[in-house]
Amino acid sequence: MRVGHGWDRHRLAQGRPFRMGGLTIPFDHGPVGHSDGDCALHALADAILGAAALGDIGLLFPDSDARWKGADSTEFIEEILRRVHTAGFRVGNADLTIITEAPKIGPYREALRQRIGQLLEIHPSHVSIKAKTGEGVDAVGRREAVECHAVVLLEEVPKTFD
Repeated sequence: MRVGHGWDRHRLAQGRPFRMGGLTIPFDHGPVGHSDGDCALHALADAILGAAALGDIGLLFPDSDARWKGADSTEFIEEILRRVHTAGFRVGNADLTIITEAPKIGPYREALRQRIGQLLEIHPSHVSIKAKTGEGVDAVGRREAVECHAVVLLEEVPKTFD
């Protein structure tokens, strides 16, 4: 088994879609990023890559590459999972902490668990979503940014012999 940790933060801007965990959540501000700015999936991507020792999201999907401009971050997770499976691993579970003053994440917790479970090819009961606020401190607390931490457990896939 291997454990990986990922972290991401994006500035928020008015009029952008609020992408989180592969979902669009209704809100008047959204993350600014080269791709869709989905900090939950970006943190998750780095956690998976870290556990597999396969680099990081910036190495695989650099913001200097026009191909990734406005990209849906679910594409990143799908490619990373292909690489992880090739390396002989599968995701066992994922634990995410989303830090934002608004929108409130609680009403979307189950939908996020379902979507992330689907993306990771694991049962939603193996996905934990925790929501925190910035308590009025720093850019998150001032509603200028959104942040996410993710921890992932990778399990080695047993080899089969013919």
